[in-house]
Amino acid sequence: QVQLVESGGGLVQAGGSLRLSCTASGGTFSTYVMGWFRQAPGKEREFVVIISGSGANTRYADSVKGRFTISRDNAKNMVYLQMNWAKPEDTAVYYCAAGDRLSTSYSSYAYWGQGTQVTVSS
Repeated sequence: QVQLVESGGGLVQAGGSLRLSCTASGGTFSTYVMGWFRQAPGKEREFVVIISGSGANTRYADSVKGRFTISRDNAKNMVYLQMNWAKPEDTAVYYCAAGDRLSTSYSSYAYWGQGTQVTVSS
């Protein structure tokens, strides 16, 4: 069983930056694919970015490519999401997820954090 806790959310102005963190406990962290997903009010949860266990492979949603960067530190059991050039449409609850395969589908991820709110003001 893996427990995930996100932190770092908050309010940022459009064009600004924010870094989200996710701390994992339980399981062997380096064996898990980690992902960030987000859900805006009234919308379905959507894929943002995923990273393989080693960190060698990543996939980004087109909407965040070039602005967001995912990274992980397997020694610390942590994954990060650096958000640059934030846009109002990035406003959502951001969730950290852990799974066993590199997939952009949220249904592929068995473990989820509680989410952290990110609000980008225009």
